[in-house]
Amino acid sequence: MNALLDATRRVEQGHFWWRGLRSFVRPLVAEALAGTPAPRILDCGCGTGANLVVLGEYGRTFGFDFSLDGLNYARSYGQTRIAHASITHIPFGDATFDLVTVFDVLYSLNEEQEAAAVAEAFRVLRPGGALIVNVAALSILRGQHSVFGGEVRRSTRRRLRALLSRHGFDVRRLTYTNASLFPLMLVVRTTQRIVGLATPEEAGTDVAMPPAPVNWLLSALVWCEARALRVTDMPIGSSLLCMARRPAAAELARSSGHSRQAQAHQKPQGDPVGERADDGRGHRGSDDKSRRERRDEIAGALPELGAVNPQSHQLVETPADVGRDR
Repeated sequence: MNALLDATRRVEQGHFWWRGLRSFVRPLVAEALAGTPAPRILDCGCGTGANLVVLGEYGRTFGFDFSLDGLNYARSYGQTRIAHASITHIPFGDATFDLVTVFDVLYSLNEEQEAAAVAEAFRVLRPGGALIVNVAALSILRGQHSVFGGEVRRSTRRRLRALLSRHGFDVRRLTYTNASLFPLMLVVRTTQRIVGLATPEEAGTDVAMPPAPVNWLLSALVWCEARALRVTDMPIGSSLLCMARRPAAAELARSSGHSRQAQAHQKPQGDPVGERADDGRGHRGSDDKSRRERRDEIAGALPELGAVNPQSHQLVETPADVGRDR
């Protein structure tokens, strides 16, 4: 993964793919934060920190990454409100952020980790806050880059929608992107699979700057696509881009009320596992107590961070200005 970050850092400012991602994301960020005063933004898996620079145009940004090399790169972009942490244990308090972004992280997680990551994103969002996710799409586009990047899966629109909805999100926008590049990518990556993909140990990087005329042409294609995405969704592409919201408090209350009413009308059923269920609750209670004690320990040591989740990863820097003032 550090090799991928190294390669990314060298080309991300001018490469057509990252130019396209920034063009696709900016309108969604503006829409997600419209009318929000002094928004706080969290980038999960901030990598080199380049996306924090873009997000900083819209509010006060915070980030974390599992790679210390990535955080060092982020510092080179002038980012200081960053932490060394895992997306499955986000080191910030409940309902802290107005926008959470997860760019090209979920595809590298197994299903259990992916579920934990989405649940954590929901937790740190305030009610009414927005989540923006970008993931690799369509298994027919698996290729050499998938091996190099540690890709576990490529998603479909249906799968991503189901994942976010299952964890309480209200999906507002979901579209494929890089449709303009799809034919070329399909040919290249199909050929790579026919020839045979390298093992993770053998894999090199295909993250390199194309010749200037090619990069200019592809940049123009994705720029045109970004303009089109302002008015329509793409039916196919190499990535999926989604904007979803955590329901506001009033919506959550209505939903909970409907759920309780439905449960009241259900016929009571006996516990099929008897005493073992009580035992499980006891274990969970013990786990919750340990988590609370560790949470209080961290929060006492780092009150300015608002940390609530115990984890073994070192906090690289703590934001002393996590408040609303900008």
